[in-house]
Amino acid sequence: MRQNLGFIVTVVLLIGLLIAINSATYVTQREQRDSEITPNRSSYHSGPTGTRALYDLLSESGFSVMRWRDSPQKLLSDSARVNTFVVVGNTRLPFEEEQTDSILLWVQRGGRLVVVDRSPESALLPATEGWRIGTQLQNMPPFDIDPGSVDQMTDKVVPVDPVQPTPFTRNVLKVMPSQFFATVHVSAVPRQDDEHGTSDEEGEYLEPAVDEESAEGEPTSPAPVVHLSNAKGPLLVDYALGHGRIVVLTDPYIISNGGIGLVDNVHLAINLIGSDGLIAFDEFHQGRGFTSNPIIAYFEGTPVLAVFGQIALLVLVVVWTKGRRFARPLPLPRVDRRSSLEFVASMAELQQRTGAFDLAIENVYTRIRRVLARQAGVDYNSSRAEIASRLSIRSNIDAKKLETLMRQCEEAINGEPLNERQAVQLVRRLREVERALGLRLRSRDTKQLGERVTV
Repeated sequence: MRQNLGFIVTVVLLIGLLIAINSATYVTQREQRDSEITPNRSSYHSGPTGTRALYDLLSESGFSVMRWRDSPQKLLSDSARVNTFVVVGNTRLPFEEEQTDSILLWVQRGGRLVVVDRSPESALLPATEGWRIGTQLQNMPPFDIDPGSVDQMTDKVVPVDPVQPTPFTRNVLKVMPSQFFATVHVSAVPRQDDEHGTSDEEGEYLEPAVDEESAEGEPTSPAPVVHLSNAKGPLLVDYALGHGRIVVLTDPYIISNGGIGLVDNVHLAINLIGSDGLIAFDEFHQGRGFTSNPIIAYFEGTPVLAVFGQIALLVLVVVWTKGRRFARPLPLPRVDRRSSLEFVASMAELQQRTGAFDLAIENVYTRIRRVLARQAGVDYNSSRAEIASRLSIRSNIDAKKLETLMRQCEEAINGEPLNERQAVQLVRRLREVERALGLRLRSRDTKQLGERVTV
């Protein structure tokens, strides 16, 4: 640990330096100002162009409301059970063909699509029952317009009266649009089987139908129904598609945070979007879909992502340098875990299996003879009789018996037949001589010699 202390301190200092550099060079970006040229119509956005006020109002008023962040294809699943799908403004992500087909199929099955935009996707407004819907922008917003200024947004604009009493215009006396509203154009699609002989060319503007209700309360005309209109044309229209309906409002300012509080705009917004079923605001095409990583989105625009990226790069460099060899390879240290008596035990077992008792006697006798010669004060090669006589003088050992023992050991070493019992007997007599003379070998040698003979 102590040898790596310098390396650890260096890494910590480098990480701290990276954090300091990123913090020093990071410049806090001001929140982008809302603009009618590039509005943010998300229900998460609390700026003038957003729709968060309407979303919170519906939620607090008891409506079942949610932010739809999945792909529109999931509207067709039974688990979705969405009753009203709301698309507000020019979305940040375009509608793909498969997504549009899924939304329209969902409408045909009984859903209600609410499109609030000055120039909605044409694919979301399909022709039906001989009618085609389109919009036309009356006044292009300038770059310097402030969407938070009511005076600028509604300059020279007259409040709009409802065309007729409908569920959308309930409790609505006046609606205040912005000066950048668009109008709806309803065109008749030529049909050869028109029993009335209508031969209007496509693109010719026709007066939309009034919502004449039958006894059952259902519209009798397949033509689009106008709810709001001014001198330039309709602003709010809905029409049937299969078992469902498509509602088109051509001015997002009416339901935006900046304009929903004007006159009866809030009542129109609740009538337009509020329903008994589940209401889903399209956040998928506002760039808030689940396809993006929420952690990355949370730290987006801060130096945290750059710091983590640099730390990851630093860790990779450290791992690469630590795992690379900078010098010649060295063998790993070998730890000898064997006991010093393993060799003795192995040799004893080998001698026992092969019956080499003469070798065992030689190992023991050679060492004891050397000790006996040293004790007698003679040379190792001296005769048995001389060694025995010298030792008998210095001790009470019988010279004849000692000489006989030495002779028997030497004969066994030289090839005299010997069994295990005789070999043990000779070793035991040698140990008795050793004890009688008071000779003590080292404890390690004594243990090894004893194991040789015993095994």
